[in-house]
Amino acid sequence: MPRYFIDLHDGAHYVKDKVGFELADESAVRGKLVRIMAKIAQELSVETERQDYLAIVRDEAAAVLYRAHLSLDIEKVNGAVDLPRDAS
Repeated sequence: MPRYFIDLHDGAHYVKDKVGFELADESAVRGKLVRIMAKIAQELSVETERQDYLAIVRDEAAAVLYRAHLSLDIEKVNGAVDLPRDAS
């Protein structure tokens, strides 16, 4: 089975995957990537106003196959906010 590597960057730290995952195909790679990003989303800090994560999937030849970006941006709103209009 092919081996894929998922590197992570949180804006301050870069972690290069040196072990990788044996996955059957690119569909399995996408599934693994989504599960990793969902796990990161579940563990976001409630104390930080902005958090960004980038995941990069490489194959055994170091070719980049996928890139996923997860971002959380929380801002305090003082006053009226224009809400999106209903498209219907």
